[in-house]
Amino acid sequence: MADTVQATGPILVLNGPNLNMLGTRQPQIYGADTLDDVVALCERTAARFGREVVAFQSNHEGALIDRIQQARGEVSAIVINPGGLTHTSVALRDALVIPEVPIVEVHISNVHAREEFRHHSFVSPIATAVIAGLGIQGYAAAIEFLSCSASPRI
Repeated sequence: MADTVQATGPILVLNGPNLNMLGTRQPQIYGADTLDDVVALCERTAARFGREVVAFQSNHEGALIDRIQQARGEVSAIVINPGGLTHTSVALRDALVIPEVPIVEVHISNVHAREEFRHHSFVSPIATAVIAGLGIQGYAAAIEFLSCSASPRI
């Protein structure tokens, strides 16, 4: 896996199942911001550092895996909120190592303060960093980290 963030190439922002329902799905947990708000925040944050983002969301594991595979050689880093696939998908985890770029796992809620099954992540062991519980600001923190870090640890 890459030891440094390539300054060239966009940052891929991936969102998994049900994140298309942000703003209406359990706002007491996930807030009132929509997925469009998340993407706009990522774009604004990346622009501050002269970076670009490419956003993709799917409710389908295979579509996310296809997009990750396509990202090899095209992106400099990945920010991913795998949604429920965090806790269930070995296939998604395996795909995430294919692009050989830094990965930041983001969760809007603090998954460690929720149900026990949410405490395990298949993605965390391969992620450069994990951000949980900051609301959608976690995405901005991930973009900033990836844009400012010369050599994030993998």
